[in-house]
Amino acid sequence: MTGTNQRIDSRRLWDTLMAMAEIGATPKGGVKRLTLTEVDRAGRDQFSQWCQAVGLTVRVDSMGNMFARRPGRDPSRKPVLFGSHLDSQPTGGKFDGALGVIAGLEVMRTLHDLNIETEAPLELINWTDEEGSRFGHSLMGSGVWSGVYEQEATYDLRDLEGVSVLEALEGIGYRGEHPARPFEADSYFELHIEQGPILEREGKRIGIVTGGQAQVWYDAVLTGQDAHAGTTPPSTRRDALVGAARIVTLVDEMMRARGEDGRGTVGRLQVFPNSCNVVPGEVRFSVEFRHPSGEEIEALAAGFPARAQEMAREVGLSLELRELFRIPAQPFDPECVALVRDAAARLGLPAREIISGAGHDAVYVARRIPTAMIFTPCKDGLSHNEAESILPEEAADGCQVLFEAVLARANRPG
Repeated sequence: MTGTNQRIDSRRLWDTLMAMAEIGATPKGGVKRLTLTEVDRAGRDQFSQWCQAVGLTVRVDSMGNMFARRPGRDPSRKPVLFGSHLDSQPTGGKFDGALGVIAGLEVMRTLHDLNIETEAPLELINWTDEEGSRFGHSLMGSGVWSGVYEQEATYDLRDLEGVSVLEALEGIGYRGEHPARPFEADSYFELHIEQGPILEREGKRIGIVTGGQAQVWYDAVLTGQDAHAGTTPPSTRRDALVGAARIVTLVDEMMRARGEDGRGTVGRLQVFPNSCNVVPGEVRFSVEFRHPSGEEIEALAAGFPARAQEMAREVGLSLELRELFRIPAQPFDPECVALVRDAAARLGLPAREIISGAGHDAVYVARRIPTAMIFTPCKDGLSHNEAESILPEEAADGCQVLFEAVLARANRPG
C-alpha cells in the first residue's frame, strides 16, 4: 500500500507545526516548552485532542510517554511505532522534536483521509523529556521505557527549584497508569531535523540515518573557598572558577584533538556565591563528549577524569566528578534503514547516509526493537536556538518518507 500516489497534506502538516509552535512561543520566534511544565501540559493536551479527532486511542505510561494507537487489519501483529518529542530547550526552536511528532500525526491523518487500513497496528509516540534541560537527564522517557534508567531513581531527579520528576508528572496530570517498560513492537521510526549543516551544505533533502554516535556525560563540582575579592592575594586564593575555566579549556582541547568528528561541551555552569566582589568558592558544571567511534569515547572516559583532577589539585581545589551515563555507538537496523533509503529513492529525493551527531530517543529504543531515523535539513545547521528554521517543502519531504517507510513496514508479509 505504499507509493508516491498516496500523498500527505503538506499544507496541513505545516499549519499544525505552526499551531504547536504557538504553545510556548517566545518573542524571538522559538518555543519554550520545558518538560512537565504547564506549557508542556498544554502541548500534550492539544496533541491528544488532534489524535482523538482521527480515531486514535491515546494512552499514557508512568513516565508520561504518550502512545496514540491506530488498529491494523491483523490484531495479532506487533505495532509499528514512530514519533519523537514535544519538549524543548529553554530557548528552543519550532522543529526540534516537534517535527517528528506532528509529521507522525500527519501520517495518521493521511491514512484516515485515504481510508487505508494497514496490516499491523500503528502507534505514534510523544516521549517525555528528550531534551534533559530541566532535570539534567536527556532521553528520560525513552530511557526508562527501554530499561536504561531505573524509574524510581528517575522519579527522584530534581530541577533547580527542587521539584522532582514525580511531583512534576503528577502536577500536570501525566503520570499514566500503564507501566513504562518495553512491550512487544515490530519497529520504530523517527523523523528529526539534522541539527547540523551536512545535508544543507551538500544539497541533500533526506538523511538516511545509520546510527547514533557514542557519548559520555559528567556532572562536576569544584570546591575551593569563598574569599574577599579585594583583600585576598593570589598566593592564598582557591578560586573555583579559575579551576573550572582550565577544565573547560581541557574539554575543548580534547575535542579538537579528534578533528571534525570530535565533540566536547560544557553547556551548563553555576558559580557560587555569584557575587561580583567574592572569589568563587564553588562551581557546578556539566561536561559531555561525543564521537562516532565507541573506542574514542572509551579513551576520553579513561583520560579526562584524571587530567581534570590534576588540574583541580594544581589550584588547590577538590573536584567531584560523577559520570552520569555512557552511551555506546548505536547502529540502526539495516532492514528499517533500507526502507528509508528505498522511500527516498522512490520519491526522487537526493539523500545520503549519515550518523546522528545528536542524541535521540531512537538511540535508546534501538536497544529493544529494530529502529531507523530520517533527517531533514535545517537552515545553517542551527538548532537548540530560537532561530532554528526549515522550509515547508523540507518538512513535507521528510513526512512523505516517513509515511512510505511506515506503510512498507506495517504491510510487509507476516
